Amino acid sequence: MPPPPKKAPTKGAKQILVENSATVNFYRNMSLGAALFYSIVTGVFYYEDLTGWFIFLNIFVFAVYVGCYRMMTYISRPTYADNSQLIDPGLDLNMEGGMGEHVKDIVILTSITHVLSVISNYFWLLLVLLPLRAFWLLWTNILGPWFFQEAPQDNEQDEKKRKKMERKMKRYQQ
Repeated sequence: MPPPPKKAPTKGAKQILVENSATVNFYRNMSLGAALFYSIVTGVFYYEDLTGWFIFLNIFVFAVYVGCYRMMTYISRPTYADNSQLIDPGLDLNMEGGMGEHVKDIVILTSITHVLSVISNYFWLLLVLLPLRAFWLLWTNILGPWFFQEAPQDNEQDEKKRKKMERKMKRYQQ
């Protein structure tokens, strides 16, 4: 006999607040580290090969970093009462399947792309995965279920139709 299912442990508000702060700092440092690494290596070794396109891609990645950082700080912003007591710690950035997870995935992908683009400029093509992932999430969570949902069934009306058909069949059988 299997043991009874246990309730999933929940986090306290202060624990969520501390973990959110650590998560924001970690991903901020990850993005800054990748940007600094790319800037130093490109500035020292590939300065002559730098074109407007790669400068644009670098600015785009910086904008993605800033946008993700701002998004993480916004959704994890705590709410305090007048007496500085914590009311709401904000959304849990480490919650599985939450918005914070998707923002963290964006930071990870752009950081990996930024670092690998030092090896070859073809690694910039990894950024195409961002809109593909966005479309996939849109399709699986919103569009797909909306397009393929079954029509609502009216059981009461179906029951009436079934009884009516049974009466007709009885009349014809006699």
